[in-house]
Amino acid sequence: MDNKEKLLVLIGPTAVGKTKLSIELAKKYNAEIISGDSMQIYKQMDIGTAKIQSSEMEGIPHHLLDLKEPDESFSVAEFQHLVREKITDIHKRGKLPMLVGGTGLYIQSVINDYKFTETCSDVAFRQELEERALLNGNEYIHDLLMQIDPESAERIHPNNVRRVIRALEVFHCTGKTASEYQQDQEHELLYNVALIGLTMDRDKLYERINLRVNLMLEDGLLEEVKALYNKGIRDVQSIQAIGYKEIYEYLDGLVTLEEAIKILKQNSRRYAKRQLTWFRNKMDVTWFDMTEINSYSKKMNEISLFIEGKLAIKANTY
Repeated sequence: MDNKEKLLVLIGPTAVGKTKLSIELAKKYNAEIISGDSMQIYKQMDIGTAKIQSSEMEGIPHHLLDLKEPDESFSVAEFQHLVREKITDIHKRGKLPMLVGGTGLYIQSVINDYKFTETCSDVAFRQELEERALLNGNEYIHDLLMQIDPESAERIHPNNVRRVIRALEVFHCTGKTASEYQQDQEHELLYNVALIGLTMDRDKLYERINLRVNLMLEDGLLEEVKALYNKGIRDVQSIQAIGYKEIYEYLDGLVTLEEAIKILKQNSRRYAKRQLTWFRNKMDVTWFDMTEINSYSKKMNEISLFIEGKLAIKANTY
């Protein structure tokens, strides 16, 4: 364990308070923060992804923000490569890397011995599916996936045709669903990890999520999405993000703005529930309940003691 690089990981559902705590921990342990959010990688998507602003960073370096254009794709394998490089780089500079976010699969792919291989590929099969998607529509291809791998189909939006086809290709080549293929991955930790999870009373969390959506709208979420919409950016990975797809439906005239906001809040709450389920089922997390705001400093002390015990470090000395 001693020869492994140290890594502090902070996870939790949307709106639970990861950003505030991450800044405090970074200052305390001389850390640099790596975003573990699959959508904050995109430029021009700040409000809807709850991306930290420069004025909020308090001088703490943040990595893996604003690397991709909204019409570019981004894979888990690419994320894994970038983050692992960044972890080593931060260590070399004598600082503690801290991975912060809510995208469970992305974070798991970094900390575990998780291998992505292109050996299970069939180009002809993939091209055939691409043609069928063009002829019959995205829903047709998504239905094919639903029949063989409901778990992946539930997770992948029908418009994310590239990922739907990839999941079908994995089954075609290996006889295993993409979900089973992932489960067969090694779960050995590659780092000396302190894995902290923040949780909260469900009603309190949902209240915070609803409030966050209201604040996003006040901050200009509608204008941010309109700018992407007016550039003709659609049917791409980034626009499947919660906060964007709902407002696109409003801009397409499919729902009223009031309905879009209601759906956005509902989807955000459901996403938070899915995040917690993933973390609890797939990762060995030490949880800290952040419901009581009055006991924040006490909770900070508990978390600090856990980190110092797990990583054998002291405040302001790393």
